[in-house]
Amino acid sequence: MQSIMNSLRKILIIAFSFLLLGACTKDTPQESDLKLWYDKPAENWNEALPVGNGRLGAMVFGDPANENIQLNEETFWSGGPSRNDNPKALEALPKVRKLIFNGQYHEAEKMINENMVAEQLHGSMYQTIGNLNLTFEGHENYSNYYRELNIEKALHTTSYTVDDVNFKREIFASFPDQIIVVKLSADRPESLSFTANLIGPLAKNTKAVDASTLEMTGISGTHEGVEGKVEFNTLAKILNTDGATSADGDKITVKNASEVVILISMATNFVDYKTLTADENEKCRKFLTAAQTKAYSEIKEAHIRDYRKYFTRSSLDLGTTPAIQRPTDVRIKNFSQTNDPALVSLYYQFGRYLLISSSRPGGQPANLQGIWNGSTNPAWDSKYTININTEMNYWPAEKTNLPELHEPLIEMVRELSEAGSQTAQNMYGCNGWVTHHNTDIWRITGVVDGAFWGMWPMGGAWLTQHLWEKYLYSGDQEYLASVYPIMKSACRFYQDFLVEEPSNGWLVVSPSNSPENAPAGRPSVTAGATMDNQILFDLFTKTKKAAILLNEDEKLINDFQKIIDRLPPMQIGKHGQLQEWMEDLDSPDDKHRHISHLYGLHPSNQISPYSSPELFEAARTTLKHRGDVSTGWSMGWKVNFWARMLDGNHAMKLIQDQLTLVGTDNNSGEGGGTYPNLLDAHPPFQIDGNFGCAVGIAEMLLQSHDGAIHFLPALPDDWQNGEITGLRTPGGFEVSFKWSNGHLIKAEIKSTLGGNCRIRVPNEMKISGNITLEGAKEENPNPFFEKPQIKTPLISEKAPQKAVSLPETFLYDFKTEKNQVYSLRIK
Repeated sequence: MQSIMNSLRKILIIAFSFLLLGACTKDTPQESDLKLWYDKPAENWNEALPVGNGRLGAMVFGDPANENIQLNEETFWSGGPSRNDNPKALEALPKVRKLIFNGQYHEAEKMINENMVAEQLHGSMYQTIGNLNLTFEGHENYSNYYRELNIEKALHTTSYTVDDVNFKREIFASFPDQIIVVKLSADRPESLSFTANLIGPLAKNTKAVDASTLEMTGISGTHEGVEGKVEFNTLAKILNTDGATSADGDKITVKNASEVVILISMATNFVDYKTLTADENEKCRKFLTAAQTKAYSEIKEAHIRDYRKYFTRSSLDLGTTPAIQRPTDVRIKNFSQTNDPALVSLYYQFGRYLLISSSRPGGQPANLQGIWNGSTNPAWDSKYTININTEMNYWPAEKTNLPELHEPLIEMVRELSEAGSQTAQNMYGCNGWVTHHNTDIWRITGVVDGAFWGMWPMGGAWLTQHLWEKYLYSGDQEYLASVYPIMKSACRFYQDFLVEEPSNGWLVVSPSNSPENAPAGRPSVTAGATMDNQILFDLFTKTKKAAILLNEDEKLINDFQKIIDRLPPMQIGKHGQLQEWMEDLDSPDDKHRHISHLYGLHPSNQISPYSSPELFEAARTTLKHRGDVSTGWSMGWKVNFWARMLDGNHAMKLIQDQLTLVGTDNNSGEGGGTYPNLLDAHPPFQIDGNFGCAVGIAEMLLQSHDGAIHFLPALPDDWQNGEITGLRTPGGFEVSFKWSNGHLIKAEIKSTLGGNCRIRVPNEMKISGNITLEGAKEENPNPFFEKPQIKTPLISEKAPQKAVSLPETFLYDFKTEKNQVYSLRIK
């Protein structure tokens, strides 16, 4: 292989370009590649298709005779403003720690359950508003059926034929107008007749206000003793060009219309996590009144324009095959046996579609199901699980060029830092702020679900990494100054909370756990879990860097370094694995879905083949022990893990596992997979699997965590040719490139901040021209690519010795100036 590569060495030309990304950028990917389409209506929720504008969501079923549009509003949660701190924790804390250090784990778990876990409230539930039902008499017998979700335009379309009349429905959720829009049409005049009504499990009143307006009002559910206090209003306005409308109770009937537009508006009394004083009726009417003065074409064009300003920033082309001509559910079913690279491209873009549709500035972050939930009692309450799932939702935000959509999560971290400061005092007598493994719209920060799962005081520390990541990508020091107090306050908590463990004198988190896992034969409760140490290393290291950049007090910086110096190092155990706990307790037979101690491999950059090869090989051993079969979100994480292991074929195998059809042929999805509507099957549906796998695809093609922009680090054999545009890296670089036969043939890098650009490529390159491309030897001088200096790992004497084998790569540096675009071509 090396001889072939050497024989194909080309001359790399670096040329200035003052144009926007062009040579590698497709203005619009092939439209046919960017559709989910089906030849039959959805029979259940997992076959319906999602539309959303960040605040409003709908699942569309596409039944010709009985259209069901299931509705959500992001702030409609059970209960109301609430807290769940357990004040008994303060007295119990030293006793629990003593039990743990004495090895009395069962006793410690019992004491935590009785004194630290929330006494009543374990989190509110994200709930459905209800449904808009449209009943078309006589449309049971149809032909020429087709429905699609065009993710290039965020537009759902259903078409079919009844009695030689062709009917069409268009549905979308508009961010500019804050409404959901339904357009019904037919190719024969006066052919539309139907009945419309709103229903909802938590509705208090449904009625036809007049012959063209439906209204439904209600209040959220009471849960765990917390009274439902979120009030909602939903209005559906029917606008028809001809025909007749009439009202009867809670229904409106339309007769003999040629075209009908239905505008759906929803609002609640939610103001913020502490306040429910908004007038939901006025808000709802305001959106509707403004929208109904506009033509349908105006609303639609504004919607598409707004959506595409995000969506078109990145494209992916891995090629197409005849498989693209099949319905999406068939493509998923056949994926493992069929060459269908375009389905991978579709899945990547569908992940970006879901983030654009469920997370907009000014709103709530995407929850466990984004914004789409058809139940009043969803699995895991559809809350924010912050020991992996919520963080995974936002892995695509910066890298796939959707940084604005990161803002709802950043705002939630701000709010949690407020709520969590009271928890830190109430439960632990500590300064700073803390939250545990789960939260909700009311920003609860106590321990939920029980000691086994919930006694993990690290949720805030992990979420805080997103604050720093956003700075690395943007270089915005004003932003950094605004979030630095949150980072510093998180550190303050652990300065008070960390305790010295008796064996080595390390500072550890106790009590805690390695999320949702436990050593064989004992509870999960522990001290000094590897993931905790890795997260704290990142928290203190990055906060220290922020403090230096912002000229903070030198004593504080020194105090942070003292903490870093006393954290436990990562350890390699007797099986050659990365230890999950301080003790060597891992079992090669453990197949648990959480591989939390590989946080240091991904999303962090503490474990890398180039800077920590021993830990890199230990992580590989752990991945092999855990295996591939898992739940949907876990497989999404494993795609990223194997990409970081530089093993594209194994990452591709995980994508094939993820794209396994669930919900048909008696496949319940016990090993994870994907539903016919391309949503992740945990099971049930969890949106983090979509986001994790989508960014994993990007991670296979471009990495930037180890001091350089690494092109094609984990290219599988199946993707020998392709093109991707608009990926972002730390240091403000935007990267687009094309490859052929596994070799990079051209790239464009836009530098928004200036500074040194370091690239890692798989083949040596010669240069010519006026720009100097230098071989890189020292540490990257660009501060946004600084590598962490981790402690030397402790390696068990029983650990097998492993040689690290890596593909040959070459490092080059070149200087960039702010807002310049650099074109790289292989001649």
